[in-house]
Parts: sequence; C-alpha cells; structure tokens
Amino acid sequence: MTLTRSLTLGVSVLALTHLGLMATGAQAQDVPAAPPVEAAPQQQQAAPAQTAYVGKIVVSGNERIDSQTIISYLPFQPGVTVDAQLIDLGVKTLYRTDLFSDVQIAMNGNEMVVTVVESPIINQVVFEGNHAMTKDKLREEVQIRPRGVFTKAKVQEDVQRIIELYRKGGRISATVTPKIVELPQKRVDLIFEINEGAKTGVSTVNFIGNHAFSDNDLKSVVVTQKSLWWKFFSSNDNYDPDRMDYDREQLRKFYTNRGYFDFRVLSAVAELTPDRKDFAISYTVDEGQKYNFGRITIKTDNDKLKAENLQHAISIRPGQLYESDRVEKAVDDLTFAAGAAGYAFVDIRPSEDADPNDHNVDLTFNVHEGARVYIDKINIVGNTQTLDRVIRRQVLVSEGDAYNKALIERSKMYVRGLGFFKDVNVTEKPSATPGKTNIEVAVEEQPTGELSFGAGFSSVQKFIIDISIAQSNFRGTGQQVRARVSTGSIQKNIDFSFTEPRFLGRDIQAGFDLFQSSYHYRGVDYSTDSFGGGVRLGYSLNGFSVLRLRYNLRSDDVTYTSSDACNGLLYSCGNGLTSSVGYSLSFDLRNDYVQPTRGWMFTLRQDFAGLGGDVKYVSSELEGHWYHGFRKDMILHVFGTAGAIVPWQGDAIRINDRFFKGGDTMRGFEYAGMGPRDTSTGYALGGQTYAIGTAELGIPNGLPEQYGLKTALFIDLGTLGGVDDRLKINSTPGQSTTGQRLTNIVDDLSLRASAGITIRWKSPMGPVQFDLSQVLSKQSYDKTESFRFSQSTQF
Repeated sequence: MTLTRSLTLGVSVLALTHLGLMATGAQAQDVPAAPPVEAAPQQQQAAPAQTAYVGKIVVSGNERIDSQTIISYLPFQPGVTVDAQLIDLGVKTLYRTDLFSDVQIAMNGNEMVVTVVESPIINQVVFEGNHAMTKDKLREEVQIRPRGVFTKAKVQEDVQRIIELYRKGGRISATVTPKIVELPQKRVDLIFEINEGAKTGVSTVNFIGNHAFSDNDLKSVVVTQKSLWWKFFSSNDNYDPDRMDYDREQLRKFYTNRGYFDFRVLSAVAELTPDRKDFAISYTVDEGQKYNFGRITIKTDNDKLKAENLQHAISIRPGQLYESDRVEKAVDDLTFAAGAAGYAFVDIRPSEDADPNDHNVDLTFNVHEGARVYIDKINIVGNTQTLDRVIRRQVLVSEGDAYNKALIERSKMYVRGLGFFKDVNVTEKPSATPGKTNIEVAVEEQPTGELSFGAGFSSVQKFIIDISIAQSNFRGTGQQVRARVSTGSIQKNIDFSFTEPRFLGRDIQAGFDLFQSSYHYRGVDYSTDSFGGGVRLGYSLNGFSVLRLRYNLRSDDVTYTSSDACNGLLYSCGNGLTSSVGYSLSFDLRNDYVQPTRGWMFTLRQDFAGLGGDVKYVSSELEGHWYHGFRKDMILHVFGTAGAIVPWQGDAIRINDRFFKGGDTMRGFEYAGMGPRDTSTGYALGGQTYAIGTAELGIPNGLPEQYGLKTALFIDLGTLGGVDDRLKINSTPGQSTTGQRLTNIVDDLSLRASAGITIRWKSPMGPVQFDLSQVLSKQSYDKTESFRFSQSTQF
C-alpha cells in the first residue's frame, strides 16, 4: 500500500540506554546509580561520570550501507572506554552524514549496539501547481536530485529556495508544501505542492525630498517600474525587496556621480494598497550639497613607488566636480600603474575628507606595497584542443620575469584575440617560493571549425548561396585553413587560403591565397572575371604595431554592357594582368580586440603595380578607428578612411581598379551610387580619390544580450571623385567634337552626407544587418536608397 503524507520537519529523538547511559535528541544526561544524597547548603558533591568498555560494536537496521562503513564513521573503535558525551558525539556524527533518519546507540555489557534507520532514496522530484514558473526553472533552483538521499533539512532548504524564487518574481504570497510518496526498497517520491498566489505589482514609485532632479529623472535611475498592462516582457514591475535595495544603491551612485557627496536615502518604504494587489513604493532622499574635488594626495610606503610618478596615472584634478566613479577608476589606474612597475599585490585605499564650508572633498590615496614580485611559473589550463605553445606565445611575460600588470593584461587580450576561446582568465596564484607568484592562464575552448551550407537574401545580391569549410585552429596549432564557394546575382567567388602563424618557428605569419571571381554590379557598365593568387608575410614590430608584406598576381577580363563602350581611356577593357607588391602597417591600441570600448587603431596600406604585368599604379589607403564607451551598450565608434590610386608611366587607371563607394561603405547611397558618372547612360565610372568618415553610437534597445540584437545611430560623410582629366575629353576620331570636353562626364569632390539607424542581429543563419538612412547631402546624379538589408553566412 502506497502512503502519501506531509512532512513534519523536525529532529528525531536519539536514545541511549544501558548501564545508566541515556541521550535524548542531541543531549546526554548522567543517571546516578543511587538516589542523590542531600548536601549541606554550602557544599555539593558531583556524581561520578558513568563509563563503559567497548569490546565489540554491532550494527543493526542497516539495509544498503555496509556495517563496517557505519562503524568507520564513529569517533571511536572497539577497545576503548566511552562515556555518555562520547556516545552522544557518535550519534551526532552519524546524523551529520545525512544517511540516517534515526540513530540509537546502547551498551549491552561490553557490546555496543548501533541501531540505525536509513534515510530514503529519492526516486523523483515532482512539482505541482506551478504555472508562472517552469519546471526546468524550479529544477535548477532546488538542490535535491533523484537518486540522492532524502533528508528533512534539505527539503526545508529547497522549500525556502522555491519561495524566494517566487518572491523575486513578485508573488510574495506563494506557499510550498512538501509531500512524500513512500515506495518499496526505502525509496520515496518527493512532491512540492505549490500555491503561487497572485502577482503583486507596483502601483506607484514616489520620491520625497528630491529638488535637483525630477521624479521622472529618478524613475529612469531605479530598476523598479510601475506595473502597466502593456509591459508584457518586463520583470521589474513587481514588488521585490532585494530590488529595492539595489535601487537605493543606484540612487546613491546617480547622485554621487553628479557631485552630491553626502547624498543619503533616508528610507525606502513599500505599502500595500487597500485592495492588497499592489505596493506603493516611496523613496525618501536627502540630496545634500554639491561638492568638488579638493586636494589630491598620494601616500606610499615604498620608496620605489614614488608618489609623483603615480600622480600621472590618475586624471582627477582639484576643482573638478566630485564623481564617485572617478575615485574607483583612480584606484584601478593606480593599481595598474603599480603592477606595470612590477608590484603585483598593491593595496590602495582612498580616504575622503569633505569640508562642508567650501564644499570640497580632499582625496588621499594610501598605497601599500611589499617587495617586488617575480614570475615563478606560467600554467595553461582548460585547453583541450589548442596546444600549450600556441597560447604561451601570446603571453608577453616569461618565467623569471618581473611581474608586470600591464603586460599580463595585454597578454589576456592577445589570447582572446586568437578567437579560439569562449572565455579567457589570467590570474595570479601563490607560489611556494618567497617573492614569486604563479600566473595561471585559464581558457575555455569553443568550436573553431565549421562546415556550413547557407542561403540568404540581401537587397544588393538578392539570393545568395554559400558553401564553406573552415578551420581557424587547424590541429590545435593556430593554423588557419579556409575553402569557400559563394554565388549570388552580382558576384561569384571561389577562394582558398592558408595561414601559418609561426613560419619557420619564428614570430612571422605567412600564408597564401588562391581565388577566382566574377562581378557584375548594378549601376556600372562593366563586368569582370578574375583569377589569381598571392603570398603574404606578417611580422609584429612591437606589442602594438604589425607590418604585413604581400605579392599578388591577378588576371582580369573586363567586358561592357554597351556595345560601343570599349573605346578609349574612359572604358579601358579587355584582358589585363596585374602584378603588385604591397604592405600594410597597423597600429592597434584598443583595450580589447573582440569588443573594444576604449582606444584606437590605424592602418596604412599601399600597393605598387607594375612589377611586370599590364597595369602600372600606386594605390594608397588610410583607415582609422576610435572607440569611447559611455556604458556597456552605448559605445561611440568614430571611423575614417581615405584612399587614392595614381597611375605612372602615362597609364590610365582601368575601371575595375577605381574606387566605387556606397552601400555598406556609405549608407544612404546605392553601391556605386555616388561619385563620377556618365549622365548619358547613368553608369558610374568610379573615382581615383575618396574620403569617408563615420560616427556611430550604440543605443540601448531593452533586449537581453543573449538575443544578439544591437542598434546604433550613425552619420556618414564622404566624397569620391578625381577621374583622370584625359578621360573627360572626347578621343573618338572623325567626330566634330573630337578633342572637346565631354559634357556628359560629371566629376567633382562635393560632400555627401547621410544619417540613420542600423540594426545588427546575430541570427542562427548568420549576421543580418538593416540600415534605415536619410540622405542629408547629395548630387542630382547620385543614386540613393533609404533601406538596405543584408545577410552573410558564417564560415
């Protein structure tokens, strides 16, 4: 017969009886052999302690657990003399194993009898009555698991966890009743019966005592929101005491970052409305007065860490508005500066002294540092595929070097920049050798190989089919291999590339590329079929700059849509062989290679064509990026690029070598929608000089980060032009206009501008981008577009 019952959570009774020894619960009492003798008022004689010799220990009541295992848990073994306190300790010791629901120890002569009742084994954990909370969410919260040992204490702990989970979800009246269903072989089903209760919302959020900032200003600071019917996805519009504590801290940070040094939240009160459905939340604040920074002092007890040198590491200056975040940043900057000097375990404690008369806050940074620390060992952990040497060569310090915080932080960025790991942590671990520390580089591998077949659609290419196989960490050596076939309505590509990051065992990156492609863009009057290949070398000049060298050989076959287009310099067509050498020089001072929030990078590229082949030119391009993060989801990215291609030995620049801008490079304009144009046909001619600048500011969209959706406002400014003057003269023989300027060729370097919003989504099918643009400045012959959608598949 199956028995279902509610649990009464309490402590079982423990009894020890024999030879006058008895313990109840967790306490043992001495029982005298004879009635006590009444002592004189001033004197009292203690009863002698009862003891017993243990010659043998016998265990009874156990079914699953071996008797010798139970005896091994006891704090005594046969051959010892025990008293009531020691026996009581044995009872408690067995209880603490959570293997038994009841324990009794008694003496039978010299034989100790240990009687146990084993705790049941949990067969399954069941949740009933849950609607607002999924079973998976509840299973993650509770600690009890099937095949685990059932104890009342663990059940009570899980009951409290479930209630707390519901309370954070705004259901403060939720109740949980645990029940068990007894099964054969000492097994039980554990059932949590849940009464979720009604969700308690927030009727109003009020602020009392605020004068410098309005209620609406402060409502945007706190997380708790008023409950409204249309807030379907909000989880912050219900009453949660923990969230109110968080709001108090948010208010403090808001005010202290705006000069209000002595701001206080006097009270945070939640009152239940008369209908008992919602809470009215009120924050009473004391804003205080605005303060500025006063004297800035650095005190150090280490002669090698001079205060005047550390002073340059912080940006706070006297007279500036007081901001608490700047004090925390100053501590971080000083810690980093001390670490860069080789002092690993610096302790910096700021003290603030506010003067209410002149409203200044004097800051003193107390710097305490021990001896200079050296690196004992560098340990690489967590890499299951990537070889140790691949990671170790990204670390800028070696065993035996002085500890350098700056180099260690940059090493972490270099390891992350490999792209092989989901997470990278570099920490200091104690060393057994005095004056030394160990460095542990802990990585979490992520997939680096991919075989993909993708199909997509874009406003430019229409339907796209992409098949690729790639491995960015081939055999765990860091080698990169890629083969790809892509076809769309405008372009078709086949390419293969290989990169060796450590060529000939040196810090040189080497690789080669093979490709075949064809292009036919809308808005231009030509198509091209190309094939060729190239080799490349890259070398790091220091920790911030890289020099890359390359040689490319490419064969192009240029044809035109118009039958009479292939005439003269304007439409130089036919087969051509381009043999070029080039280099790229990059400087990268970003704080993170994957998601930068600070810093800048700059790249100069030049290619020289004419080392053999049919074309001769010098192509130069500059590119720069600057980042400034105001917060995690609000990062300003300023980007600029400029280029020029110049012929030599009298050659003209072929149309397929000119620059075409628009689309992704200048939003608001079609690809090849800006720049020189033949107005008689409407076709773009491309330019030999361009400059484009972009300012893009990420803005919050209210969606969790795991959705992979980011939004940004942008403004693009640019110009394109500079077609060779000879191309603007009619060179067709036998015409009356031969030698005259062509009026249908328009070419100027006038400014174009656009602004709008861009949305980027890391979809399961690959990155997707939407651009909504408004053109602010253009020429009458430019081709514009207000919306662009594009998708690319991952490879």
